[in-house]
Amino acid sequence: MAKHSRLKVLSAMKEIGLIPVFYNGDFEIAKNVVTACADGGAKCIEFTNRGDRAINVFTKIAEYRDTERPDIILGVGSICDAPTAAMYIAAGADFVVGPLLDEETALICNKRKIPYSPGCGSVSEIHKAHALGVEICKIFPGAQVGGPAFAKAVKGPCPWTELMPTGGVSPTKESLTEWFDAGIVCAGMGSKLLTKELLAAKDYAGITKKVTETIELIKEIRGK
Repeated sequence: MAKHSRLKVLSAMKEIGLIPVFYNGDFEIAKNVVTACADGGAKCIEFTNRGDRAINVFTKIAEYRDTERPDIILGVGSICDAPTAAMYIAAGADFVVGPLLDEETALICNKRKIPYSPGCGSVSEIHKAHALGVEICKIFPGAQVGGPAFAKAVKGPCPWTELMPTGGVSPTKESLTEWFDAGIVCAGMGSKLLTKELLAAKDYAGITKKVTETIELIKEIRGK
């Protein structure tokens, strides 16, 4: 089951402002990436359901979190249906993220008090997500649905909306400023944060450094 409560997870997502997103089929590498991100301050981490038997790797990471790093808030991404969500919830997911809005997934997450962030690309989808109990809607794909301008436009008539773009966000001051000024509460970031070069070199200290710098940028932008 989840290690952290729904309220704690949602609060951490908004407070930290950054959610690293990645997949790796090697448990040792995945464990080290998760640890490096958490050491850099990004305690909420999304492991995507992208590879064959990804659930096996996720289960081992969850066991590692439970026994050695209870500070880590471990989520699963790329979830498109309720049966898959249920499998990861049983394995210990603290939150569930998807590229699309699926009603059955929303319901099963609510029944287990697991935060669900579905991918939404229109105001109507965001409205439906709210009706299904979603607190933070994922904007996906972030760049293609309109970028920061889309987020700002949604916040105008619906200021209660809390948004998390994934795709189209870079760990630069310019990109982060545009998004957070548009009113997002946090950003999901994959290969632009956890680059191929860092992963290939197994430069976990470099990942920690990059995550720390990105979180500091977000703090600076929010505090201006």
